[in-house]
Amino acid sequence: MQEPCAAMHDLHTHTLWSDGDLSPEALVGEAARAGVRVLAVTDHDTTQGIAAARAGADARGIVLVAGVEISVTWQGLNVHLVGLDIDVDNAALQTGLARLQTIRRDRARAIVEALARDGLGEARAALVRPGVVGRGHIADWLVANGHARHRAGAFKRFLARGASAYVPVTWASLEEGIAWIRAAGGCSVLAHPTRYDLSAGRLRQLIAGFAEAGGEALEVVSTGLQAGEIARLGRLAQHHRLKASLGSDYHKPLPWRSEPGHLPALPADCVPVWRDRARMQPA
Repeated sequence: MQEPCAAMHDLHTHTLWSDGDLSPEALVGEAARAGVRVLAVTDHDTTQGIAAARAGADARGIVLVAGVEISVTWQGLNVHLVGLDIDVDNAALQTGLARLQTIRRDRARAIVEALARDGLGEARAALVRPGVVGRGHIADWLVANGHARHRAGAFKRFLARGASAYVPVTWASLEEGIAWIRAAGGCSVLAHPTRYDLSAGRLRQLIAGFAEAGGEALEVVSTGLQAGEIARLGRLAQHHRLKASLGSDYHKPLPWRSEPGHLPALPADCVPVWRDRARMQPA
């Protein structure tokens, strides 16, 4: 397995504006301590943390890449797109994100209502937070209040498909998500492709569909991937003429991934996503 190193780029991270634990300023501090020189903040369906992260990055000599992670649905499967080097003021992008934020709020309220029918009406407290609300926030509330031993248990008992408070959702289409990123001048990346629990053939279909819809890059390196998986994703990126990205998907300090940026390098024969994008180059 490739040994992690302090990667110069980390192009997939989260703050408390979505499902990260840290403020944008604290995230930038963690990245600086880890030696990251180019950092993308890519919160789920919101860009609210970008301005604060940029101010912190400027103070530390880090290049801040404006980003977002967009929820889309492809053939019934929920998939994530990372948009990099975006104009956060673009109207088409923000209109699309507002639609996704509404879907998130509606789903969270429906989950809380279902939990109330199970006698957990106090779960409404999970809705009170800055930024977007996801199932993970409700799972964490369930754990903190003694209704599950850990997040996985909360999902299994209450929130996963078939559980008592499961609420299905359909996000934007793959084509819409890519179009919003393109309208904002950004580069669209298919995030963490191995996490969708797909067969090899189905994964190839997803990547092909992403490329055909105008997607530009594949997240080839992310936390926890072994060398063989990275090499396979690198070959898939080349086959579909996609650039390659890398990111820790950092949310919080954890024993097995305590810092952003500690990632293996991209395969040498891949084209990095930052090539030809001046705002994604180290200072």
